[in-house]
Amino acid sequence: MGPTCPKGLISTRFVIGVMLFTACFVTYTMRVNMSINIIAMVEPARTNGSLTEPECVVVNRISNNQTLGNESAEKLTSVPDYGTRYEWDSNLQSLILGSYFWGYTITCIPGGVLGEKFGPTRTVMIATLISGFLTLVGPLASSWHYAVLILSRFLTGVCGGVIYPCLHCLVSRWAPPEEKGKFIGSLLGGTLGTVATWPLLGAVIESLGWSWSFFINGGIVIVWCIFWILLVSDSPDKHPRISEEEKLYIVRSLGDTLKPTKGLPPYKDIFLSIPFWSLIILHFGNLWGLYFLMTAGPNFLSTVLGFNLGHTGILAALPYLARLIFGFIFGLIGDFIRQRKILSTIMVRKGFILFSHIVPGALLLILNVTGCDVNWSIALLTLSLGSNGASTLTNLQNSQDLAPNYAGTLYGIANCIGSTTGFITPLIVGQLTAENNGLDEWHIIFCIGALVYIVCGLVFCVFGKADIQVWNAAKEIDDLQKGGVPNPAFDNASEVTMKVEDSSDENTKV
Repeated sequence: MGPTCPKGLISTRFVIGVMLFTACFVTYTMRVNMSINIIAMVEPARTNGSLTEPECVVVNRISNNQTLGNESAEKLTSVPDYGTRYEWDSNLQSLILGSYFWGYTITCIPGGVLGEKFGPTRTVMIATLISGFLTLVGPLASSWHYAVLILSRFLTGVCGGVIYPCLHCLVSRWAPPEEKGKFIGSLLGGTLGTVATWPLLGAVIESLGWSWSFFINGGIVIVWCIFWILLVSDSPDKHPRISEEEKLYIVRSLGDTLKPTKGLPPYKDIFLSIPFWSLIILHFGNLWGLYFLMTAGPNFLSTVLGFNLGHTGILAALPYLARLIFGFIFGLIGDFIRQRKILSTIMVRKGFILFSHIVPGALLLILNVTGCDVNWSIALLTLSLGSNGASTLTNLQNSQDLAPNYAGTLYGIANCIGSTTGFITPLIVGQLTAENNGLDEWHIIFCIGALVYIVCGLVFCVFGKADIQVWNAAKEIDDLQKGGVPNPAFDNASEVTMKVEDSSDENTKV
């Protein structure tokens, strides 16, 4: 008989889940703020001395037999006063937008190791505190030189890279198997960070100027650090306020799948693992779509569809709001399947690839035939990223499946490789739109995104696995030789067979 969930008004693991959510939230506010800020920081494109009118505004006006009114004509000769404007071309803007991800990519792998070695709680707090300070001084960095701003964003990314691997460490230590979907769902707090940041900063910029968007963002982050260090501990054993009943429940639920490993992860086995490489490819496709809209979405809405800064912030956030809502729904579906023992782990992971990768790619392809129809464009972008919320059941959980002991390290490696999309996609957009920023160029960009989504999903369907790998317990190999290790996420949903070579060369069934 399994452990019984303790009853209580507010459990400690609920508080941990909320703090994981808010950690993702504040991390993303610093990650995505530049996408909206940079629109107000640069000189807009001009044609013959007048501001270049967005292509879809022209197309829609002509199709509706409208003429350019006095108010619209005035807007084409004046620039809103949001503060100092810089002469940064599209290629330089792509470098600024991508610089965060240069640093982010570097620390994804050591981030997981740091979290497992020195404690994820402390690592997250220090990294976030430094990021908050760098965000506060963003206007100062911009005024010195664009290279200083790039360096500041690079260092913010260096700190941001350690966050998610550390959060996966915490999930592996705090989440009972039947609640793992909810805990992984809490890591979508970054999506809400995007949803809140773009409309908020859009309004702040229009009211106070773009400098204040940095000040407010950085101040909120620094205040959050105080709550984090007070409310979060590395594990149930180290939490000062958890009840003994709840602590026992978590420990018994996790069983012997998690060991207090202090040595280096088995990197050779990890990098020779085909299931892990299929996870890396799947995660790459997921982040391509996510980071493409994050870095280029506001630009598309503002410079092609023709929305003002305030509306751009709101509309660019809609796909992320949809992803947040769908992510929690898919997480609940996964927990329901676990509790009813309907499907095996691998069937869940591969089955929901349809929603997390195939459908989003297909919707981006359909977007190419909508032309300048603003309503359809926004609807398809929203549904595409909303469907990607199913990643809570696919790439976001698979590192926990393969190796609970090294979940942070695995996610760090996958995130390191996948996060290269954060600077690849802005470079592609910058190159394709350098001469002309119109629908034809964006159709090519959307087709590339759709292809990446679909191909990465299909690769995982062929090569992906969800069994705990033998190298997860390299130091306990003697225990493994006595029996296989079931995946705790969907225990008893199906027979899990792990082949462990022993003297008799027999397979052990669990």
